[in-house]
Amino acid sequence: MATPTLAKARAVQDIPAVVRGFEQLGYITDPSLATVVFLTLKLGKPLLLEGHAGLGKTEVAKVLAAFLGTRLIRLQCYEGLDVNSAVYEWNYQKQLLAIKIEENTGQSIIEKEKHIFGREFLMERPLLQAVQEVEISPVLLVDEVDRADEAFEAFLLELLSDFQITVPELGTIKAKHPPLVVLTSNRSRELSDALKRRCLYHWIEYPTLEKERKIVAARLPGIADELERQVVGFVQSVRGLNLIKSPGVAETLDWAQALMALGKTRLDSAVVEETLGCLSKSMDDTARIKAAGIEKMIAEVG
Repeated sequence: MATPTLAKARAVQDIPAVVRGFEQLGYITDPSLATVVFLTLKLGKPLLLEGHAGLGKTEVAKVLAAFLGTRLIRLQCYEGLDVNSAVYEWNYQKQLLAIKIEENTGQSIIEKEKHIFGREFLMERPLLQAVQEVEISPVLLVDEVDRADEAFEAFLLELLSDFQITVPELGTIKAKHPPLVVLTSNRSRELSDALKRRCLYHWIEYPTLEKERKIVAARLPGIADELERQVVGFVQSVRGLNLIKSPGVAETLDWAQALMALGKTRLDSAVVEETLGCLSKSMDDTARIKAAGIEKMIAEVG
């Protein structure tokens, strides 16, 4: 029997329904992304999203969970991520306390071991939480999987194949309601072909000017029309420069919000210089933007 989450996923009639649902939750999508999300819902396959940082990959998983009315479980990957942090570990302090209490109970060693390796001593991390969800299929977000090492990626392959996890002391725990999985990568390293084969894939590009204006208007409904137009136009121009790190949509929104907080309704060279830290995250990039001519760039966007 399908869980409420999967039943709702399968009930999504078409791609426009995904577009509308995401837009109602403040996420402006496009036909290619909406299509791969629709296929994820229909096929139940993991979705791998790649692209530069700050383009809304993580937000797709958050909005998908809200769209389906289910729980989002997030695993943030990093170098050195291991099973203890991603799957489970035992609460050793609690186990030691239990052993101390049971010292004079007359229980055998086998009985004591069976007790201290019970579920009440198990500390569930995100992957085990996703497998053990008992009421409804969650959305599992494996964020920035490219930051984890290849050994963890190999472990992830097994999980995505069978949706089960083996805890030696307890046995194999198989998902009653398999999660919908979204993996994100900033492509700091190439992921294995084996992982990619198990997933639907989508590369998120920098948005067009029209799409980015819609995003800013949706996320910052109080922004002045002229400021919204100028901010997006300026950012689009900045992305055309040879920067170390081009600003993503996240930086566009941060900058627009900062300008609103300063009471601005349009750009001027002084306020752009004073707030460049919202867009540029390095001294070299800031220098390149200034060298391109801030007044000239403002004039070009009107």
